[in-house]
Amino acid sequence: PNIVVKVPMIKDGIKAIKYFSDNGIKTNCTLVFSAGQAILAAKAGATYVSPFIGRIDDSGWDGVQLIEQIARIYTLQGFTTQILAASIRSANHIIACAEAGADVCTSPLDSILGLLKHPLTDIGLAKFVEDAKKMQQEAVVA
Repeated sequence: PNIVVKVPMIKDGIKAIKYFSDNGIKTNCTLVFSAGQAILAAKAGATYVSPFIGRIDDSGWDGVQLIEQIARIYTLQGFTTQILAASIRSANHIIACAEAGADVCTSPLDSILGLLKHPLTDIGLAKFVEDAKKMQQEAVVA
């Protein structure tokens, strides 16, 4: 139940996804670069579809826009296939994909840790530490 078979977006891959789906085996259709490919994967019964948004961006197209398009199609068609955003390159990619309708993402640790960072958090924390030190100094003097 915890295994997902990764299958490439090729003709034989779609046949394999259909077979696996019919036999209760979860699949992740990978190397997806278009809405048409995502439709075929969903029709075959893929559990997940993995658009490679970073690679799409590298080719001059908008990877997040593809996530939006797939999410819209899946909603309209009632597909249950989940969108797994792949080839994430930054914390902003994670946020944009979540906003666009991705259900899951695979991401480098640096991108995940980037979600923690914000300059106002750093400034606020420094202020809290400064205030705590002042309170300790005042307590020692009193």
